[in-house]
Amino acid sequence: MKILVTGGAGFIGSSVIRYLIAHTDHHVVNLDALTYAGNELSLADVANSGRYVFEHANICDEKAVARIFAQQQPDAVMHLAAESHVDRSIDGPAAFIHTNVVGTSILLQQALLYWKSLDVEAQQSFRFHHISTDEVYGSLGATGLFTESTAYDPHSPYSASKASSDHLVRAWKDTYGLPAMITNCSNNYGPYHFPEKLIPLIILNALAGQSLPVYGAGAQVRDWLYVDDHARALITVVEKGEPGETYNIGGHNERQNIQVVHTVCDILDELVPKESSYREQIIFVEDRPGHDMRYAIDASKIERELGWKPQETFETGLRKTVEWYLAHREWCQEVQDGDYQRERLGKGL
Repeated sequence: MKILVTGGAGFIGSSVIRYLIAHTDHHVVNLDALTYAGNELSLADVANSGRYVFEHANICDEKAVARIFAQQQPDAVMHLAAESHVDRSIDGPAAFIHTNVVGTSILLQQALLYWKSLDVEAQQSFRFHHISTDEVYGSLGATGLFTESTAYDPHSPYSASKASSDHLVRAWKDTYGLPAMITNCSNNYGPYHFPEKLIPLIILNALAGQSLPVYGAGAQVRDWLYVDDHARALITVVEKGEPGETYNIGGHNERQNIQVVHTVCDILDELVPKESSYREQIIFVEDRPGHDMRYAIDASKIERELGWKPQETFETGLRKTVEWYLAHREWCQEVQDGDYQRERLGKGL
């Protein structure tokens, strides 16, 4: 297939593209606006591939999106382009509504017009795969798991914007027949993660001798999914998934945030030892507004129906992640612009 990947220079998108080029025969068209969290450095390994094309464009630019569909003639779309950081959505929700809601509606409409122009056989094989988050489901209590039928209950501007985009995708499927699928994933971690997110932030702050901020008491629970496992899942869905279906993707790795931070510190104590433990740099800060307490994914459907399951445990994946950041400090420096120096975000308007 020729797959149009939106947001392909971002964290998850670049992992998907690297996997597609390295492990499949598919061709890739990367549509990315190269915002602060998207960087072509993450795609250096595939940039010279004859099966890779980069289109510098924004999904909110209707003319550009129409041109890319007309010129590139994709067989499938994997839609990952999004504003994704909850803390940033608290400080500036408008950008999340613009990209995640308006941008998705523009992409859907142009995909629909393109799909209608195809012959019957090409229409039947075409897929629109929308990549979303488990945060649309809200917060769980001490027990239970999110399933594909869990009611939506978003609490942050980010999760509300992603829930809106999910509803738009289902509307285009049900109203117009666009062969669309949705995946909702748990928290990703791994190489090439922009250092505003918890794990890379902790790694880089620890190495710099700075404080390691933990929201509240650090009791929030997340299900951690190694990004390359997620990439394999997404490619499995675009290849084998059924239009109209939703697939939850999780890592089976529930951990409290404080446990995650402790584990990162312990790995750093082993790999980059200093006189005192990195744990001594931990500080507890005021929790962010509307912070969900627990997410956990039931990923049995994608395993049962499509044969995917994660290969990494949290321990193996986190060690690989820490080792990658230790070996790629130049990348970390280059992707951080002058506007963001790992300061606290998400205090509210």
